[in-house]
Amino acid sequence: MKKLNREIAFNLVFWSLYFLYEWFGLAALSGEYRSYFLNACMALPLAFIISYLTVHVFIKKYYNKGKKLQFWIIQVSVSLVLLLCRRLINYYLIYPQYFPGAQQVPVFSAGKLIVELVNLYLITGVYSMFYFVRSWYEERQKAQSLLQEKTLAELELLKSQVQPHFIFNALNNIYSTALKTSPDTAKLIAHLSSFLNYNLYEAKQSFVALTAELAYVKHYIELQKNRYGHKLDAAINIYDELNDLHIAPLLLLPLIENSFKHGIANSLRPGWIRVDVSRHAGYFSIKIENSIEEKTTANNEKNGGIGIKNVQKRLDLIYPHAHEFRIVESPHSYLVILKIMTVK
Repeated sequence: MKKLNREIAFNLVFWSLYFLYEWFGLAALSGEYRSYFLNACMALPLAFIISYLTVHVFIKKYYNKGKKLQFWIIQVSVSLVLLLCRRLINYYLIYPQYFPGAQQVPVFSAGKLIVELVNLYLITGVYSMFYFVRSWYEERQKAQSLLQEKTLAELELLKSQVQPHFIFNALNNIYSTALKTSPDTAKLIAHLSSFLNYNLYEAKQSFVALTAELAYVKHYIELQKNRYGHKLDAAINIYDELNDLHIAPLLLLPLIENSFKHGIANSLRPGWIRVDVSRHAGYFSIKIENSIEEKTTANNEKNGGIGIKNVQKRLDLIYPHAHEFRIVESPHSYLVILKIMTVK
């Protein structure tokens, strides 16, 4: 809401100044305040439309997503339409009453059209400059924030590295012994060992293979199956080839933990968790859905907020303008949909 208020305030100030320039700035040269007032009333909407569409629609929807050809086609098309509108309004409405001498130039004069186009895009350029400078500043702040978080995480990892290494090595020794006497126990130890190994080594990287992240989640689910037994029905469904895809490490575990904490753990009846992974043209999607009892829906939203918000913050930092994160709630299920773009 605060950001929206700043946007509204900026636009009000910017376009008010532009209107005053078109009115008083030009009228001061000739004293024709009434005629230039009407001219400003005509110029403002057209300049606002092309500026808004360029900055907030065309650049974000096409140019920033690599669709540069589509960007230029639609940009030029809209510009020509608005240019024609401006020229016709001037020629047939404004000029006859206030500037009759201007009608001596043909309506489709190349020179006049170029002048009109330049005037139209001068203000668009100034408007865009403010947003580009602000966007550059915000990206710089995000990069610094991400670097600080990574540094702090590495420091914390170094502080706690001795004990996990000891546990990891001890588990391997216990696994060798348990394999001879209790195969089921050995399987659990193997899952826990792989879980710790991922935390110690692979999670330190900026990006990991998506298959490795899913294997990590699977180890966690297998350990939870031992805890909940028949009460839990969990499955990971992979529908496409994923070997060439990568993801930031430890993004999925908070979402899985949320499914257990606010779904299975709070349910008196057996519950389920389903993870569906698929790839599409330009992105891959991960859907994590869990069953909930109807009375726990509000509790799920309230208590699960911290983990969800942390994931959303990491996504904004690591995948700015290259991800989609949605939550779909129903009386009996809680669905998280994560889409990450693979083509920028």
